[in-house]
Amino acid sequence: MNHYSALSVGVSEAIAHIRFTRPDLHNRFDELAHTEFPKALAELATREDDIAALVISAEGKSFSAGGDLEMMLRANRSEELLERIFREGEAIIDSLVGAPYPIIAAVQGAAIGLGASVIGCCDIVVAARGAKIADPHVVLGLVAGDGGVLGWSQSVGIMRAKRYLLTGDAISAEDACAMGLVSDLVNHPDEVLPAAMALATRIAKLPRGGVRGTKKAFAKLSRDLYGAACALSTAYEMHALRGEEVRRTVEALRRRRD
Repeated sequence: MNHYSALSVGVSEAIAHIRFTRPDLHNRFDELAHTEFPKALAELATREDDIAALVISAEGKSFSAGGDLEMMLRANRSEELLERIFREGEAIIDSLVGAPYPIIAAVQGAAIGLGASVIGCCDIVVAARGAKIADPHVVLGLVAGDGGVLGWSQSVGIMRAKRYLLTGDAISAEDACAMGLVSDLVNHPDEVLPAAMALATRIAKLPRGGVRGTKKAFAKLSRDLYGAACALSTAYEMHALRGEEVRRTVEALRRRRD
């Protein structure tokens, strides 16, 4: 396996595991993580014959704080960086939806922005009670691309997806479970990864052909229903990230944070 700095990757007993490993940064998607994550997904895809399921987890209190403000500002000023991160964003969503094996998200803490899109494009989501999930793209002046439209719409339904993607409001894991964005709820953060691994182990013991055919059929459903809208939202987001409004909003947010 390749060496990564923002995450770890391994395969054991037919179960692949990607783990975000920068809890001090709340596992946010800065340029490093944004580049490494799709590379890790692509690397695992080359070993699909060895893999029955993939678990995605994170260290620390947050699953992922989403996009990095500094990266957004740099992308606002650099067409080269802007195009690169959108290619990577599309690769992330395509890899999650199109993986030939089921993907299980282990959400022990907050999943924000792209972090929420990642879990929304997984096949099974195990989350701890109290974990916060939100996609605040619109708060920054951005379009809810990066899989937000696809992930939320196919999980909670279009009306609720519009309610939360048009406001950026957060929901708890309990509410997310009631709506369909979370499939399995556990009581404590330290129970999340064992529960996800237990599900992956059960799947790994099933006949491979049945599981893979079912996953491929769901991937076709997702692409047919939401693929065009996902691509359009990504193009709209790329356009918005170039603009003055996003730059002013992100700079003001960064000043308040500092």
